Amino acid sequence: MVKLHAIVYGRVQGVGFRYFVQRQATRLGVKGWVRNNSDGTVEVLAYGEETEISKLLSSLYQGPSMSYVMEVKHSVERVDSCPFESFFIRY
Repeated sequence: MVKLHAIVYGRVQGVGFRYFVQRQATRLGVKGWVRNNSDGTVEVLAYGEETEISKLLSSLYQGPSMSYVMEVKHSVERVDSCPFESFFIRY
């Protein structure tokens, strides 16, 4: 299992980005959360198998149709367990 921490830069707030990420993560069986940050970025913390996390990361670079992703800063590390039971939008 791996943990992904990502910050997404660009036009990513007010365009359904969090809902897009939640749908992708749920479809992939990934657990964790997504939230808007006060600086206009979107932050993602996700746990899952390496293949699914890789797919989720790829989707962060695309985003929903109204978004424009300029950059995704991320880190991935191996972990033993996940503290979450689902993937949710954090407010």
